[in-house]
Amino acid sequence: MSNLEVSTAGSLFVDPRFLQALSENHCIGPGTGWNPVEGIDAPVFLKTHSHGEFVFDWMWARAAGQAGIRWYPKLLVAAPFSPVTGPRLVRDGSSADHATKTLRQIEEFCVDAKLSNAGINFCASLDCEVLDRSDWLARFDWQFHWENRGYRDFDDFLSTLKRKARKNIRAERRKPAAQGWHFRWVDGSQLDEASLALAHRCYQTTHALYGNHPALNFGFFSDIAQHFGEQFLLCIATLEDQDLAAAIFFRDQDRLYGRYWGSLVETKDVHFETCYYQGIDYCIRHGLKWFEPGAQGEHKIRRGFLPQATHSYHWFASQQLKDAVEDYLRRESAALLAYRNDLDTLSPYAE
Repeated sequence: MSNLEVSTAGSLFVDPRFLQALSENHCIGPGTGWNPVEGIDAPVFLKTHSHGEFVFDWMWARAAGQAGIRWYPKLLVAAPFSPVTGPRLVRDGSSADHATKTLRQIEEFCVDAKLSNAGINFCASLDCEVLDRSDWLARFDWQFHWENRGYRDFDDFLSTLKRKARKNIRAERRKPAAQGWHFRWVDGSQLDEASLALAHRCYQTTHALYGNHPALNFGFFSDIAQHFGEQFLLCIATLEDQDLAAAIFFRDQDRLYGRYWGSLVETKDVHFETCYYQGIDYCIRHGLKWFEPGAQGEHKIRRGFLPQATHSYHWFASQQLKDAVEDYLRRESAALLAYRNDLDTLSPYAE
């Protein structure tokens, strides 16, 4: 049985092979601010910063500091550098009772280590059921995902859109084609060193462009290609026989995950084609149900990606801090629900 047949949604980002590749290539561990915690049956880390999480707590950290409460180190249960919903407490066929015991272990660790706070990010539905019965504070946000509604091909997908959206997408797809760009998909079992080097360089260029630290390195990508094979994918963009851009994807049995993008030359139109339209086409051709292109981005809506809720949960040692965050979350939740109503008016679908 292949990995594609046994993997559950989002599980590969907490797969021991994924975490091992991060650790062995020093993407996590000493000096990185991601320090794995042993002895708890969950992907648990002591964090000395809030980078690479995608559930933003900078405001809470500042408020805690102003109140004289030390925010770091904090405990985090998460898939490092991966804003992907997946199993956190309920994993590998474990039960809700086992998850509840794991949650108690996490709380006891926080108390013993005198930590001020803990978080569990991008929780799957079974995790949410366990955490909703606890006194952890719930938080949600929106991501934009594409759903395959049984489309025969890309044109069939376009036929479900409003005229303007359909026209805009066709125009965007024509531009890179007119410039001579070509695209090909390669999975981890087929990747050579040059393709892996391209993926790494493209990843670095995007992070440098936005002034972010590139936490992942060539060794990580090389190990991931070896460990995950057909679940690790590159969509490579070529111009005049030169590979100049690439988008990095993962997949499981029914989902495609867009993770990183980069280009060695400045180009706007190639980004949309490589990251979104090629991914949609891949899902249709391979019968995948969902495409998650990553965090944030209202611009994804008019390209067929609609809002889906993501969930995190938060624990606080200080009742003062917990009360303040709970009040903040009430106001944030109301704003996010109003925001969702606005997003719904932007849907490109005809129905």
